Amino acid sequence: MPHNYRLIVSCPDRVGIVSRVSGFIAAQDGSIVEASQHSDLDMGRFFMRYDIQSNALSADAFREAFAPIADEFEMTWRLSDTGRRPRVVIMVSRESHCLVDLLYRWSAGELDCDIPCVISNHEDLRALVAWHGIPFHHVPVDPEDKASAFARTERLIEAAEADCVVLARYMQILPPDICQRYAGRVINIHHSFLPSFAGAKPYHQAFERGVKLIGATCHYVTEELDAGPIIEQDIQRVSHCHTPQDLVRLGRDVEKAVLSRGLRWHLQDRVLIHGNKTVVFS
Repeated sequence: MPHNYRLIVSCPDRVGIVSRVSGFIAAQDGSIVEASQHSDLDMGRFFMRYDIQSNALSADAFREAFAPIADEFEMTWRLSDTGRRPRVVIMVSRESHCLVDLLYRWSAGELDCDIPCVISNHEDLRALVAWHGIPFHHVPVDPEDKASAFARTERLIEAAEADCVVLARYMQILPPDICQRYAGRVINIHHSFLPSFAGAKPYHQAFERGVKLIGATCHYVTEELDAGPIIEQDIQRVSHCHTPQDLVRLGRDVEKAVLSRGLRWHLQDRVLIHGNKTVVFS
């Protein structure tokens, strides 16, 4: 039975990378099922994503055999077994629209992952989560003692063996230690077209500015608020006739679509981070 792997590579750009990697895969009785490549001419950096079927090597054997090539080309790389479903912990507050959409897509088979639990600082969405058969953890965040709440949250994430954490309108700022520990694995949906209108009440900020386009941004979480590498964005046209409440209503549809696309691409290893930018093989 063939093994199915995904090889992700980032390295200095030079002649011969594709030939060497493809030749290695062929030599291991492997086939490239899907290939994506990008050369950033300004940075002199090469990015690669290969879906591979191999009849010969186990994942550990593949890594061991490929390591000399990776060293030769100074690669930052990883190999994942696509038969293993990533574990995604979702964090929410009171707003339900992003959570509802993710749970629907998950139950419909559109998101290839397991959801070991949902964590919330409010009780409002417990019944919704329980209906899907997913454990719900209520972790209230006391403004006077946030450290205790986030220590418990981190323990829950660790116990869930999370590969990825999704902030589906979780209206709290994660502490730096969690951002650092799960760097590149915490995804947030911000209800604005970043970098405009970061922080609280972006739709109200947009209304006051009189914008004609509102948007939403799916990005990785870093210690700097709403400034992490961007995965996906989309927009909705508005006019002078729309109230702040209209902007919130229209924006919810954009938020759901942007978050689900961003999460799906992350789960499929289509997002490669380099500094504060991303290469997205969508």
